[in-house]
Amino acid sequence: MTPLAQLPHPGALRSAPDTTLSDRSRARLVGIGTAVPPTSYSQRELLDIFEIDDPRVRSVFLNSAIERRFLTLPPESPTGGRLFEEQGALLAKHKKQGIEVGARAVEDCLKNMNADLSDIGYLCCVTSTGFLTPGFSALLIHELDIDGHCSRLDVVGMGCNAGLNGLNAVDGWARAHPGQLALMVCVESCSAAYVFDGTMRSSVVNSLFGDGAGAIAVIAEDPEQRPGPEVLKFTSCIIPEAIDAMRYDWDDEQSRFSFFLDPDVPYVVGAHAELVIDRLLSGTGLRRSDIAHWTVHSGGKKVIDSVRINLGLTPHDVRHTTGVLRDYGNLSSGSFLFSYDRLCSEGLARRGEYGVLMTMGPGSTIETALIRW
Repeated sequence: MTPLAQLPHPGALRSAPDTTLSDRSRARLVGIGTAVPPTSYSQRELLDIFEIDDPRVRSVFLNSAIERRFLTLPPESPTGGRLFEEQGALLAKHKKQGIEVGARAVEDCLKNMNADLSDIGYLCCVTSTGFLTPGFSALLIHELDIDGHCSRLDVVGMGCNAGLNGLNAVDGWARAHPGQLALMVCVESCSAAYVFDGTMRSSVVNSLFGDGAGAIAVIAEDPEQRPGPEVLKFTSCIIPEAIDAMRYDWDDEQSRFSFFLDPDVPYVVGAHAELVIDRLLSGTGLRRSDIAHWTVHSGGKKVIDSVRINLGLTPHDVRHTTGVLRDYGNLSSGSFLFSYDRLCSEGLARRGEYGVLMTMGPGSTIETALIRW
């Protein structure tokens, strides 16, 4: 990783030739769709359902800037409370719910852009909340009766940043196949990745994540056919010294997989945000002040605040990010798609304006993309 002191002066970045933005064969984002499970709960309702009285845990839930999350809770026990779900039951939940919400997200995306299932030439599915073979790409092709010759990719286990890793691959396929529609679907069933052991480690995770799926469509063709912002550039930054700060691994005591989030995650991400964005804009002639629209992963209140402060953004700049956190919680890899959906629904983006997509996750990793309407 290049030290901050070795980065070119910002003035040099602005004066660099505008080579990055000159390619006329760009793919564009032409459709967006989202879906969530049918049941949702407020943070206070969840505390009551699981009879959590520990004031420390209650404080984590009630001060999370999250009002509601869509979840599929364990079944109710005949004797009261909720049943304990073994790892096998959690994987079954991941598969069943993932197919259901993933299919609805695909259908919502296609409906919003007046396209059909038969138009899909490439399907990339992203998930980190369970492991399946065959993966969601094959399962959704079967569920939706998509053409069996559809090319596909499964991105599994990369975490909350993975949506942009997947989009990078989808963008490459779309550019190599002009006129053919490519879809990425982020399918996350965080209800299938929970541990209830009363520890603060688990409580922080349990207070944060929600379930949902987001789908985005990409195509390289005449913009008059399907309008949408061009995808101009991607950058990636992994922070090796923080490789254990975010992880989803096996918990021997609970005999299941579980999330771990280090308390320093917000500061690690925030400290590297400026470096990553400077690299994204390098060679484009753009400054951060030229970016009109910011779509940042809803990683949590402290993460959002840390990124916003380090990049000099306003609360208005991250309004969709904080709104998604409030209404859905952290949706892992699909969070930025829910924020992008809100940006599109707002209808304020104008031709020629620039936007940044930004996700963060295990590695520790920051992924970014530059787009232009």
